[in-house]
Amino acid sequence: MSFRSSFSFLSPALAQAAILAAATLGFSASAQAAKAYFAGGCFWCMEKPYEQLDGVNEVISGFTGGDLPNPTYKGDHSGHFEAIEVDYDPEVISYEELLVEYWKNIDPFDDGGQFCDRGFSYRAALFYSTEDEKTLASQSKRALQAQLDDRGLRATIVTPVLPVTQFWPVEEYHQNYYKKNPIRYRIYRTGCGRDKRLREVAKAFAGTSR
Repeated sequence: MSFRSSFSFLSPALAQAAILAAATLGFSASAQAAKAYFAGGCFWCMEKPYEQLDGVNEVISGFTGGDLPNPTYKGDHSGHFEAIEVDYDPEVISYEELLVEYWKNIDPFDDGGQFCDRGFSYRAALFYSTEDEKTLASQSKRALQAQLDDRGLRATIVTPVLPVTQFWPVEEYHQNYYKKNPIRYRIYRTGCGRDKRLREVAKAFAGTSR
């Protein structure tokens, strides 16, 4: 899968910007850590798209971003984001390509949660482990914002780029929920309006109302 073609979903502008950023800075994010961290609301719904990518070995649901040790879903996870840890092979898929998938699966205009899930723990965030990841994540966000600004759209991407803290896997029954409970997963995802909203976001970046 090429980085450029995978982002045609929105615009070639972001793909080109990220490619140029990597070349200009003289590094490839794929040469860095083989784990990446993303928050996009419900971790159930973030596991599936990443696990379907070639080069991704495993996706684990959990919490990060906060200081509270041993957070749990049923107990206290205050200060943490619901997030996923993506274990990937950098020889097959790059961090840039993981970023492409991230922007396809969140609402970047919502800082109060994601879709029907509201509250701090459901907010979206890009977590970086290295300065290289921070640079590429920030670059991709700026490129998307410029795309909106060029069209004169009054929309602001509010998704933060944050340093990852310790990642804490969530209770086992949440892991691979979409595989264990496919019917309940589909009902939840549809009822939450996630796919409907993602189509609306895609149209905004594509510059079309259809």
